[in-house]
Amino acid sequence: MNRSARHELAFDADTPAEFAGTFKPTAAPAAPSPAVPAASGLYLRRPKPGQSPLAPRDELRLDVDGSHPQQMASGTLRHGLQNQYHWIARLVPTSPSIWTGSIVYGSGTGTLPNHDTVTIARVHPAILQTPRLRVTFSTKGDAGAVLEYDFVSRGFDPVEFEFDATADAHPALEIDTHAHPDRPSGLPAERLTVAQVFERAGFDVRVASAGPPIPIADAGADGAWSDAEMHDAMQAHWSRYADRAQWALWVLHAALHEQGPGLGGVMFDDIGPHHRQGTAVFTESFIARPPAGDPAPDAWIARMRFWTACHEMGHAFNLAHAWQKSLGTPWMPMSDAPESRSFMNYPFRVQGGASTFFRDFEFRFDDAELGFLRHAPRGYVQMGNADWFDHHGFEQAQVSREPGLRLVARLNRDTSLLQFLEPAMIELKLSNVSSEPMLVRDDLLTDAHQLTLVVKRSGHPARQWHPYATACHRAAARVLAPGESMYAPVFVGAGGSGWLVAEPGQYTIQACLHLDGGEDVLSEPLALRVAAPAGFDEERAAQDLFCQDVGRVFAFDGTRELAVANDALAQVVQRMPGRAVSTHARVALGMPLRRAGKVLAGDRERTRIALAPARPDQARELLGEALLAHKDAAACTLGHVEYRGYVEAYTAWLAREGEVKQAKAAVADACTALGKRKVKPSVLAEMRAFGDQLSAAPAPAAASRRRKG
Repeated sequence: MNRSARHELAFDADTPAEFAGTFKPTAAPAAPSPAVPAASGLYLRRPKPGQSPLAPRDELRLDVDGSHPQQMASGTLRHGLQNQYHWIARLVPTSPSIWTGSIVYGSGTGTLPNHDTVTIARVHPAILQTPRLRVTFSTKGDAGAVLEYDFVSRGFDPVEFEFDATADAHPALEIDTHAHPDRPSGLPAERLTVAQVFERAGFDVRVASAGPPIPIADAGADGAWSDAEMHDAMQAHWSRYADRAQWALWVLHAALHEQGPGLGGVMFDDIGPHHRQGTAVFTESFIARPPAGDPAPDAWIARMRFWTACHEMGHAFNLAHAWQKSLGTPWMPMSDAPESRSFMNYPFRVQGGASTFFRDFEFRFDDAELGFLRHAPRGYVQMGNADWFDHHGFEQAQVSREPGLRLVARLNRDTSLLQFLEPAMIELKLSNVSSEPMLVRDDLLTDAHQLTLVVKRSGHPARQWHPYATACHRAAARVLAPGESMYAPVFVGAGGSGWLVAEPGQYTIQACLHLDGGEDVLSEPLALRVAAPAGFDEERAAQDLFCQDVGRVFAFDGTRELAVANDALAQVVQRMPGRAVSTHARVALGMPLRRAGKVLAGDRERTRIALAPARPDQARELLGEALLAHKDAAACTLGHVEYRGYVEAYTAWLAREGEVKQAKAAVADACTALGKRKVKPSVLAEMRAFGDQLSAAPAPAAASRRRKG
């Protein structure tokens, strides 16, 4: 699947799924008394005595009056250059100058995680020349930290827009809101500019002087623009271009994209490490084609060009489409809004079509989007900071409104906390949620061409998981009955792109299956957390374990060749016998020792295939300790599907070694352990049947179900 970081407005295609943090609208209280000045805006904490005025300063954003107030506050507490903590609170006014509420979100490092309430009060607003706020953080009514902040600006962040255009384009950067008769009855008549739209959203906007028209020749002989050509033009023509995050955005107005008139706009800047800095509007595309019989076609075109510019610029602020917010990572609760009258919704998607949309459209972002723009951690919003797709779902997933299949990514354990060094194993569960049998490929969950996994560590760019190996094979069809499910484990901790789940912190994992018919099945995001090291031994072991060779050994159930990796695993078993990572290490060390195996011997000139001998005693000790001596812990860290696979492989080998009685007893013990973990009775029945059939006769060994690609 192509999962490029694009965001486009297309007339004739389902538009991708993304995420923007969302906030449920809060009913606005009565407006403050006219005698009390507006309070909303950006505040900074005053430097402490003796502190350099250039030192990082704590921020506070108060949002209680002005344009569409959200009755919220948010802030960032900084400690030194590295540690910072972002918090968000919902507020209720207790007087015209005091607001209080619960802290509903917190992330980052530093202090404040134990506080649950904030009270914000103006300090003598009639006396001070510079408005000041006193902020009290408390826990269950007991006052904690009390901090004071000075007013800086009405806008929450400064941002600069630079608009460039080609000679054959027709930008619409301002609009007469009453020019078209399809409008709300109470909409004010004004000349509204794009800059004003974003000022009302909470930003101090500066519009840079536009340069001369961009030569059409930059687009090549056909005059239509590709993404790469637009990115090249951005570097050449944007005065603020820099390969770093900054509150600045380049907007190109051109005639057409190379995809044709069906593409009206695109957030194209997905080249390099800093995304979302460039967006384009194609003024001669479908947005310049009013419907037949429209009463004001010229006004219709101008309004669509204006709307498209604000829509694509909204994407550059990391906003999602209104109808697909729930597909993203839940850093705040999200709700889809398919009927929202927002710049981030498509006019032609709502019930009744575009004319119905514009009759209720107030030329604004909805409350959920305003909450994100004003209060999300600033790295999520700032151009070039969090990657596009970061804190979003799968941008181009073609998700059915009534899917017949449901995909779940899960840990299958009571806690989402992983020990430090513990290899991250997840399970994928695909269920038929329709009322009819469905025909699916039997390898659907294990085919790297069908499965896309994305791993996001909090505060870091999202990364796609790639298996260490992929295979091309012919799959068989399988009938999945209504209510039936199929499962597969995935070692998502590491892959071809390195270790993805390793350092302490919060992670989010999301999976997408691409079906043969073109439909995508998207999982809900899975949240997990990696604990801090338990001691110096774990910190030291991490230097040896978090490498590609060890990742491969975990993925492929062991090695006979990678001696350094095997030594690192042996050290784990010796020094940390009771930790989860030692279970994985014992399995990886023990599985290859069950039987003789082929290795390459000799030098480059004279390579030959040699046979490494089996070491059954060592295999029995390692696998027995990992799978049976600590059954509950093994089932927890390996996952139920993976644990069952290893147990069946191990006991089948024991039976062939002549230890049939011991093998049957081991299967029974494993069933008891899984039964305590509430594994489905049908699965336990299958395992017991497997145990009953064990014998010393040669038979195909059950294989681990670990996902290798």
